[in-house]
Amino acid sequence: MNEVDLYIEEYGGTEGLIMRSLTEWILTYPQMTAKLRYSIPFFYRKSWVCYLNPKRGKGVELVFLRAKEFENMDGILDSKGRKMVAGIRIMDTQKIPFEKLDLVLQEAIQLDENIPYKGPPKGYGS
Repeated sequence: MNEVDLYIEEYGGTEGLIMRSLTEWILTYPQMTAKLRYSIPFFYRKSWVCYLNPKRGKGVELVFLRAKEFENMDGILDSKGRKMVAGIRIMDTQKIPFEKLDLVLQEAIQLDENIPYKGPPKGYGS
């Protein structure tokens, strides 16, 4: 069992089930790997693609690192005023919009594959 699997198992509850479903789905994509960073699961190819941010009793947010560069977020991602990232909060494994998320994840992978990540924009985080 790897560090992400252990994290999800220890987290448990509804959020653990959501993270398990999302992790299994994300890892079906070729060359995608999972690692714990900043104490949460991150998914990589050449660089960071997305991460899972669980909130006890409040679901799991699936966040795409370069969402502001996407041509089409399909209206399901919310930046919540953040400069770089956008995500979707998922409250129930039965309500994960895999079909729409599939398009978003494909765009994230395409971006990661074709345009090198240069880090956050100047002034990010200040």
